[in-house]
Amino acid sequence: MRAVVQRVTNATVTVEGRVVGDIENGLLVFLGVTHSDTEKDAQYLVDKISGLRIFEDENDKLNLSIQDVGGSILSVSQFTLFGDCRHGRRPSFSEAARPEQGDVLYQVFNAKLREKGLEVETGQFQAHMEVHLVNDGPVTILLDSEKNF
Repeated sequence: MRAVVQRVTNATVTVEGRVVGDIENGLLVFLGVTHSDTEKDAQYLVDKISGLRIFEDENDKLNLSIQDVGGSILSVSQFTLFGDCRHGRRPSFSEAARPEQGDVLYQVFNAKLREKGLEVETGQFQAHMEVHLVNDGPVTILLDSEKNF
């Protein structure tokens, strides 16, 4: 499971012109799921993301987590995080999970974030989405559960 985590001052996702998720001050998380992912991968990323110290404290040091600052999360499923561009110019998405598995683990991921007491807004799985954001810092972190077990 892969995640691109961006600290944002605001982020919105729309589907067919309708806002489906909207946050202020928090994290935008793009989440990709692969075939071998399980709930263990989701839990790893939830624990990592909820505890990441990427918000400034009173001394402008990155010492505070999303939980410390009371921020929100906008979670957006993005199978293209498993795009393989090593051969040719057209990415292969064969490592991305099938939609049935991807959706289940995306929902598990979001539920586990909420269990941590976080406010979570979401995109719409398998929809064409427009994501608008203001990256704060900019702060962008890449996480991959496979590299951490």
